[in-house]
Parts: sequence; C-alpha cells; structure tokens
Amino acid sequence: MSAPLTTLLDTIVKDNTLHARWLNTLSLMENTGARKISASEDPTTVTYIILKHAAEEHRHAFYLKKQIEKVPGLDCPTYAAEYLLAPNYSKYYLNQLDVQACRYLKKELGLSGSELRFAAYLLVTYAIEVRADELYPIYQEVLDATKSKVNVKSIILEEEGHLEEMINQLQNFSPDWQKHADVAVAIETELFNDWVKGLSEELAA
Repeated sequence: MSAPLTTLLDTIVKDNTLHARWLNTLSLMENTGARKISASEDPTTVTYIILKHAAEEHRHAFYLKKQIEKVPGLDCPTYAAEYLLAPNYSKYYLNQLDVQACRYLKKELGLSGSELRFAAYLLVTYAIEVRADELYPIYQEVLDATKSKVNVKSIILEEEGHLEEMINQLQNFSPDWQKHADVAVAIETELFNDWVKGLSEELAA
C-alpha cells in the first residue's frame, strides 16, 4: 500500500487546492476520533490516559486545520463536503470501524453498555494508531520531498506514544488482546483501502 499511497499523496501535495482539502479531511478524522474517545468515557472512572489521548487528538485536529494556512489558494472554514476529499468515504470510515468493532465485541465477548464502549475504544483506537504510524510518516516524506511548508512531525511523535499506550491498555483488558486487536486491524484495513480507492476515484474524476 505504501507505494500507491506515496503516489496519491504526491499528487495531492503538489496541488494546493487538493492539499488544503486533504489537511481538512485529516483534521475531520482526528476530530471524529477525539469525539469518539470522549463519547466512550465513563463519567466516574475515566482515566488520565483516556483524557490525555482525547485532548491530543483534538489538538491534532486543530493543528492540521492550522496547517491549511501554509497552503495558498483555498480556505477550508468547515468540514462541509466541498472542503473535504472523498467526504462520504472519509466520514464512513471511522464510523463503520466503530460499528463493526462493537458488533464483534458483542458477539465474541458478550459485552454491552459501558464495558462495550470502553472495549470498542481500545480496539478502534489501536487500529487507528497502527494506521497513523504508517500514514503520517509517508505523508511527511512527501512533504519533505516537495519542500512543503506543511509538516506533521509533532503528530508522528505523539501517535507513536499513543500506540504504546493502547497496547498497555489492551494487555490489561484481556490476555487474548492480540487476537481481538488483529480483528480490529483487519476491519480497519478493508475500510482504509476503500477510503484510498475513494480518494483515487475523486482525483481521477
């Protein structure tokens, strides 16, 4: 996937309008992730790590939105469809990952209520962090190669830390955590590939 993704990102970064919409799309997805983390919180037992993670994802959404100012030509004031790339795929991706993870947890572990929300947070976030650890470094390589003023190095560092934190939480959650995490990654991979296909189709149109 990395070679096609590099080619796709190279096309996006070299076009200011596409690049601005790409940054806005990433911001939307980070914001969606942050909101999902907050929605999964138990009002009494929420932990430091979960609060930290939600705050950092919100900050990533803001940081990416701010980076749009470095790309001349297009303002993206909202997350309306005209300011996004592949808007339907982009909004469907995280929501569907959440739905399918919940379905799996209900079936495999019989979870419900707050336990289901917390377990889904663990699996969904783990899968997203695995993806972020691939996507952002590839994006940064393209930014460096094109000498763009945009950079995502701070996000890369924080996402690496998030992945370690998610593994620690999953280890405490279940001795079979790797099995459950692998299922989440498989679901995410299929949805991510659909998203990339949607991006490619939009760019080719």
